[in-house]
Amino acid sequence: METFLVGGSVRDGLLGLPVVDRDWVVVGATPQQMLDLGYRAVGRDFPVFLHPDTHEEYALARTERKSGPGYRGFVVQASPEVTLEEDLARRDLTINAIARDASGALIDPHHGVRDIEARVLRHVSSAFTEDPVRILRLARFAARFADFSVAPETMALARSMVDAGEVDALVAERVWQELAKGLGEREPSRMFQVLRECGALARILPEVDRLFGVPQPALHHPEVDTGVHVMIALDLAAREQAPLPVRFALLVHDLGKGTTPPAEWPRHIAHEQRGVPLIDALCQRLRVPSECHDLARLVSRFHTDVHRALELRPPTVLKVIEGNDALRRPERFLQVLLACEFDARGRLGLAVRAYPQRPLMEAALEAARSVDAGAIARSSAREQIAEAVRQARLAAVASAIGGQAG
Repeated sequence: METFLVGGSVRDGLLGLPVVDRDWVVVGATPQQMLDLGYRAVGRDFPVFLHPDTHEEYALARTERKSGPGYRGFVVQASPEVTLEEDLARRDLTINAIARDASGALIDPHHGVRDIEARVLRHVSSAFTEDPVRILRLARFAARFADFSVAPETMALARSMVDAGEVDALVAERVWQELAKGLGEREPSRMFQVLRECGALARILPEVDRLFGVPQPALHHPEVDTGVHVMIALDLAAREQAPLPVRFALLVHDLGKGTTPPAEWPRHIAHEQRGVPLIDALCQRLRVPSECHDLARLVSRFHTDVHRALELRPPTVLKVIEGNDALRRPERFLQVLLACEFDARGRLGLAVRAYPQRPLMEAALEAARSVDAGAIARSSAREQIAEAVRQARLAAVASAIGGQAG
């Protein structure tokens, strides 16, 4: 029985990055031997165990054989006879197929160290084509390691998988899992660049794919292309460490522009409302968590109103606050405003421009929430309470933003 450090922990160590999680492969052991040593079994599809003291994951060395379509179509063999080299051969990319033994020596049969030095993402073998999730992982690693390129032969394999329909067999939960991880990386636009280049984006997120090539008015969008704008905004949000719901909202906030008839370009009248049902369909298809779904709907519906905040009269500002249910959910509305700021700054050459609309709307929200509705209710007739509360909030908003309440 031998144990080897494998995968991301070895890769990140070679890259000089912090090693957060360590994964191990065990060669020459049976599940019962692991249990007898005090390890706790946690693997559902193949034997994985948690160390009794460190709680790190130890997986028995295994091989995988394709048996059907999709990422679940595999027969897994884990036995004491499986070698470390056989286990490494089933991995996706060479940079993830490096092991380190107990003495610290590297085992690198697929030249992952060389590819790390050359900054290349390369598949381990033609078995890459057997699992469509590997396309998503390839794109995600491109977003994480922004200075790595994809080997041409690896991109060609990914295209062949898309052409063969393998991507269509992906289950929604796995697509969302990888998409969410990619959105959380250092340069999310690279994930979508890779997915577009191999044709997978049109199959997984056709609503996003169709944004590329759709023009916008150059006066407001110097980058012109809607898809390019979305990518700039996404990367800006990543640099400023925005949370996942904000990043997802930015990805889909302009979906309505993808349905504008070309005869109306570069204007996109009512794209805000048209985007909402597209977001709903996308989120239902991929089973996107409600936190991300709800924020995305609000950002699509209200981002233009927030951009115009300096021009709005207090009644309209209060209407935006109420439309976002911000009196009950102020934290979510603050995320809406953050997404709107990244949308406004996520344009060619405009990343550092001021966005006074955000503090103005924050002040208006704080003023509206400061109204003591209970006190008003106690001093008003029942049929007058709602209007009295609204008028008090309107006056507070007007005072906060310097406008007229009428």
